[in-house]
Amino acid sequence: MEPNPNRFPILSYVMSHLHSATPKSPEHDIESPDPSSFSPTSPRYFEMELVERMPHLRHPDLLDSMVRAVSDVAQTRSILQALGERPDHETLDAARSQIADIDAALIRQLHEIGLEGAELVEREKECAVLKLDEMHEAYEKLLKEAEERLEKIYNSSYGSSVPVRQGDEEEVEQLNEKVVAILQEASVKCLERVELSGQQLRFLPEAFGRMKGLISLNVSNNQLEVIPDAIAGLEQLQELYLSSNLLVSLPDAIGLLLNLKILDVSSNKLRALPDSISHCRSLVELNASYNELTYLPTNIGYELVNLQKLWIYLNKIRSLPTSICEMRSLRILDAHFNELHGLPYAIGNLINLEILNLSSNFSDLKELPPTFGDLINLMELDISNNQIHALPDSFGRLDKLSKLNLDQNPLVIPPMEIVNQGLEAVKLYMSKRWLDILLEEERRSQIVENPQEKAGWLTRSTSWLSNYVTGVSGTVVEYLGARETSYRDPCLDQQL
Repeated sequence: MEPNPNRFPILSYVMSHLHSATPKSPEHDIESPDPSSFSPTSPRYFEMELVERMPHLRHPDLLDSMVRAVSDVAQTRSILQALGERPDHETLDAARSQIADIDAALIRQLHEIGLEGAELVEREKECAVLKLDEMHEAYEKLLKEAEERLEKIYNSSYGSSVPVRQGDEEEVEQLNEKVVAILQEASVKCLERVELSGQQLRFLPEAFGRMKGLISLNVSNNQLEVIPDAIAGLEQLQELYLSSNLLVSLPDAIGLLLNLKILDVSSNKLRALPDSISHCRSLVELNASYNELTYLPTNIGYELVNLQKLWIYLNKIRSLPTSICEMRSLRILDAHFNELHGLPYAIGNLINLEILNLSSNFSDLKELPPTFGDLINLMELDISNNQIHALPDSFGRLDKLSKLNLDQNPLVIPPMEIVNQGLEAVKLYMSKRWLDILLEEERRSQIVENPQEKAGWLTRSTSWLSNYVTGVSGTVVEYLGARETSYRDPCLDQQL
């Protein structure tokens, strides 16, 4: 719940000083950092970069005023920390569905026996899930507003830290006019391909929607912030390249591109993919890497049954929807550098999967599901830099596996001495383990299916016990008979 230093650098810096009456000593905090903590992803690195760009941030008076300006953020953060993490997208969809079912039931009961207390309680629980998500959403907006507020405070005190080059606006305007002319010409000539990569384009004109014959459109490496709804007019479009722009969202109209086969939206600022993307049933390749995604659409797997390649690495995805297990055509899945807590149980349904990269989910990914061994066509697997303690028992079934990376995991099964011997040693160890499990299950099933064996064992055991008792009885009788003066108890004789 801490502000992301990438998205909110000033706010992150100020929040780190909330508990200090004065800023930290520059000699320790900025100018002489601990070498062991210096890395491009460490908070200290971001502080150094920020202070280099905005040196007056270290001024005590300015920092104090900034701390006071974000007190509302600190209070909201404390509340959310007490309430818990933001629920994932699939949980939200399930809650909405449950509320709809309960509401329908309550309406029926109003006409019959009245409201049921248990259903009202259940409804309140589901509403609480939605409310928690709304609070997290409001917190995100609050962070953005606070960042803008802090930047204004700094600029009002010391001026803007980002110089603006003269003539930039005129250059962009001229370039946009050039692009419009190219697009209009393309619409007249019914061109099938348009290449506009790296043109500093800031917007797409509505004329795009009239290019009915367009098959491939490349507007990557520009400065686009919005894709117009008119893109739905590109009915024949098969390839759309939107990578390396400034997009924060995609239009719902993208779901109308029914012939789209390749979609590249990597290296943007997307926080979510529209649910309508599931309607692009012809998609074969989808690259949504290097964004700010926290989830995938709940039904994406039920619709994109033809998808073969899915790249979603370098995002903030916490869980994959269960529907992804229905992507039976999927051959490549790359989800490294996310926040995955695990995989759906039915991941083994992806029987055509050949390459799987789950590396660098760090402390979040701790285990693989038991069905993992059903990925019988898997050839390359990377699960390095996680917290996996044991490979699933079914791992030994991955006969086609030819490339494996298990580095930086606290593995116990298989032992590290086996891991250090390489792929073949791991496969042999896990195969033997899997065979032992199958043999044990076979033995147990035979006992269940052949109760005669169990009865025979019981008969043999009873016979042995009877013989043993008889032997003991005879020994005692002989002993008592040897003593003529001893008293023989008929009751005892009968028992013996």
